[in-house]
Amino acid sequence: MAVAKNRQNKRSNALVITEALLVSYVGYITSFILVQLNLIAEPDIENLTINIFLITLSVLLCSLSVGLYEAKLRETFRGIIRRIFVSLGLSYFIVEILTGTLFASLDMHSYYLPTAICLNIIALVFFRYFTNRLGLLGLGRVRLVVLGAGERASIIEKRMRRDVDRLGFELLGFVPVPGDNREDGIKNEKIIHVKVDESLRNFVVENDIEEIVIACDQRRGTLPIEILFDCRLRGIEVTDLLDFMERETGQIAVNLMYPSWVIYSNGFHSQNYLRDALDYSMNAVLASFVLFFAWPFMLITAMIIYLDDGRRTKSSVFYKQERVGQNGRLFKIIKFRSMRPDAEKDGAKWATKNDNRVTRIGAFIRKYRIDELPQLINVFKGEMSFIGPRPERPEFVEQLVKEVPYYNQRHNVKPGLAGWAQLNYPYGASVEDSMEKLKFDLYYVKHQSLLLDILILIRTVEIVLFGKGR
Repeated sequence: MAVAKNRQNKRSNALVITEALLVSYVGYITSFILVQLNLIAEPDIENLTINIFLITLSVLLCSLSVGLYEAKLRETFRGIIRRIFVSLGLSYFIVEILTGTLFASLDMHSYYLPTAICLNIIALVFFRYFTNRLGLLGLGRVRLVVLGAGERASIIEKRMRRDVDRLGFELLGFVPVPGDNREDGIKNEKIIHVKVDESLRNFVVENDIEEIVIACDQRRGTLPIEILFDCRLRGIEVTDLLDFMERETGQIAVNLMYPSWVIYSNGFHSQNYLRDALDYSMNAVLASFVLFFAWPFMLITAMIIYLDDGRRTKSSVFYKQERVGQNGRLFKIIKFRSMRPDAEKDGAKWATKNDNRVTRIGAFIRKYRIDELPQLINVFKGEMSFIGPRPERPEFVEQLVKEVPYYNQRHNVKPGLAGWAQLNYPYGASVEDSMEKLKFDLYYVKHQSLLLDILILIRTVEIVLFGKGR
């Protein structure tokens, strides 16, 4: 059997070479189209070659930086599209900077670069679609088997039932392991009846397995260590169930977490002064940018709230409420008031869907997240970031810490205006909903990065424009 690692390297190399040729060809076609439309004069071959080289090199480097050439990239097609947009957007600015400084003498028409970038976005999206769907260039799904068929393994059956949940892999089946709780285990998936000895090794080799997911209920004395060690040396990935679920679903299975996994797993990076300063600077710049465009809408919203019921009830158009921030520090969150002034006369309550306490204008501004805009003040004060777990009220945090394991760990980062959980889980208001959202919040805490923040911002714009998520 060919070593899986070499196969993955060949996939990446083939992808890089093919996309380099595609981007170069699109660069040539762009020039041809613009010349035929009489938008630019026909360039000389040397100048066109340099233009195509700069664009191709920048696209490849930016694609590499956003993970598009990772051999083990497990991403939905929508996620790949977002990465392509980020990559091509960065490429545009890089080429603009290069042609304005180092290559100032280069003759690149103002129509050429934006047209080439737009056509490359279309070409790369279609290319990735067909390579992923049809398995071209060996970019099809990874063949894997799950070691275990008990209660822990059943989370794959329960959480990943749809085809869209399994785009990144082909699951051959589950191998029962002594000690598995079969009563609460796999019900409808394929069970592979092989002994956990040399028979397992032979099965892996004969079926060209590329990954083994460890999901047995009891590990001590049941795992075939020598077999797994040999498989790992052959280049076959051996992945813990928690890591597998995290990679494929974008969440951390809190109910399956154990302390040693948290200790040894990658991620959960510590904060430092320089990073905090950079984070605040970026958030302040972004908040200023949003405020520059949003202030007219904020002014109109404040006037409508005042005319709707503020003048009659003598209530403020703003709503301040105590929330739990980073490291458990309390702060006052600022929002446009979307509920009646007496909404909590009987004490703190979870907000619910179609809540009858919401005012007429409140329903609209909550749907399009306009009520969140005053939180830009919290961002300027350093109490919140643009991206992070949504801050919760101390009354609810006190309850959730007791009932939801690891809930306090979401406070290791600053709360945000938008978050990974809000994009991946519908609006909810219960302990059970908080448990589900925590799985996404911990994923964000563990993988917090500029790229992830950019991807969340892009998806948040979609939610704001189309009123999703509320």
